[in-house]
Formats: sequence, C-alpha cells, structure tokens
Amino acid sequence: MGTYRRKVSIGTKGPGDIVDVTSLVEETVRSSGMDQGMALVFVPHSTAALVTIENEPGLRKDLADALERTFPADIEYQHHLRWGDGNGHSHVRSAFLGTSVSLPFDQGRLERGTWQQVVLLELDVQGRQRELVVQLLGE
Repeated sequence: MGTYRRKVSIGTKGPGDIVDVTSLVEETVRSSGMDQGMALVFVPHSTAALVTIENEPGLRKDLADALERTFPADIEYQHHLRWGDGNGHSHVRSAFLGTSVSLPFDQGRLERGTWQQVVLLELDVQGRQRELVVQLLGE
C-alpha cells in the first residue's frame, strides 16, 4: 500500500462558477502508476465545495437555484455582522455540501457513474485561486 499526492491551483471566475475537475483526478490516477485504491479530492477552503453531479447546464442551474432557496445570500448571517464580508451564506453552503469527495479506482481508472463528474463549486462572493489536493491511497 502506498500514497501519491498532487496539488494544483485552480482559478474560479466568480460566485456560482462550477469547474469540472474530473479529468484532473483521472489523470492523477493514471500518472500515479497505481492499479487500485481510493482517490480523495479535497479543497482546503471554507467558501468552496466539491461534489459529484451530472455536469450539464440544466442541472448546474438547478443546483444554483436550490442553493439560493436553501441558503439565501440576501439574508443576515452572524458572520456578516462580525466580519462585514458578505459571505456568510458561502460558508454555510460549503459546510453543508462538503470540501472533499472520495472515489475508488481500479485497473488505473477512476470508478464513477456514466454521468457523474467531480466538480469544484465556487461559493464565495468573488472568484478566487483555489488549491485542490488529490491524495491517492492504493497499490
């Protein structure tokens, strides 16, 4: 059993940006030389999230609408009152969605559903440079 780690920087365009990182994770698995194991994808930021979705325009819109209905940006958050940065909703959304995704891989290939992609969600009030960590455990 061994590990393999890759860090990359990804720029986001702004709030609601969805960046498909599936090919980056797949390429990391291929380049690791490992046959099977687990891939952990992690974004070390409290106003971003990682999820798996069917990355198509309709679902991207549905996801944005659901986040706004569930965690509205235009209500008062205690975080706003303390820091005045207007991104309390961003932190709450990230806490509920999560900052990591784990996927198995076998025969050097990521195992995922046919329509399932790994995406980074920008939840903050502006675009940012996000660090992404892909950590593999396997053989």
